[in-house]
Amino acid sequence: MSDATIPGMATPARRYGTVAAALVLLVLLVLFMPALRPLFHALFPALERPVYSRASFLTLTLWHIGLVLAATIPVVIAGIAAGVFVTRRSGREFAGILDTVTAIGQTFPPAAVLALAVPLVGYGAQPTVVALVAYGILPVVDNTIAGIRGVSPAAMGAAEGMGFTPWQKLFWVELPLAAPVIMAGVRTSVIINIGTAAIGSTVGALTLGSPIIEGLSGSNTAYVIQGAIVVGLLAIVTDQLFALIDARLRRVVPAAA
Repeated sequence: MSDATIPGMATPARRYGTVAAALVLLVLLVLFMPALRPLFHALFPALERPVYSRASFLTLTLWHIGLVLAATIPVVIAGIAAGVFVTRRSGREFAGILDTVTAIGQTFPPAAVLALAVPLVGYGAQPTVVALVAYGILPVVDNTIAGIRGVSPAAMGAAEGMGFTPWQKLFWVELPLAAPVIMAGVRTSVIINIGTAAIGSTVGALTLGSPIIEGLSGSNTAYVIQGAIVVGLLAIVTDQLFALIDARLRRVVPAAA
């Protein structure tokens, strides 16, 4: 069944249109935010500097994306590896411990994680990455476990009948069939961390949270709006890109199942 025939699901053309529109708007704001000075001056006439200029929005966006990527790589590797481990016979007894540890990582407020990390790794990007890893690993672990456990017994039986080794079953059957569920966990993790990364500016990291933090501390609402809009658009574009990847995976995986 195609996406267009499923009620409530966007057609591929609509998805691409949404991504393109959000991406164009994001690029325009990142590159030409200073051009909106007259607009923000009209909205907030009392402000002497209505547009954030301590760093360009292009620089802030690139650093923001870089921090999220720096955290996502270890989150994906460690999250999938941990999820696979507790679904093996030798690791099932550690499933409860893993759930507890990863849940604790999301229980702590980001500011608390940053406060604990700063004395260990200093100010800047490093404590921000630590906080993002702690916050982003739970969805990947949970979805990896759910995806692997959701592989049909028929597929596993067929693999055993063909004489697959445990490693072959994992890489040729379980992980490919669980890929859409795992990707949903990665998607959730990345979107969460796009928002969470803004907190890194409180410990000296250069992110899109910089204008938000400075705006809040200096009662400059324009700065807050500018940073929040760009962070929101970045999250929307990323989410829609993951939606396109998910749609492709779901077209391929059922045929393999």
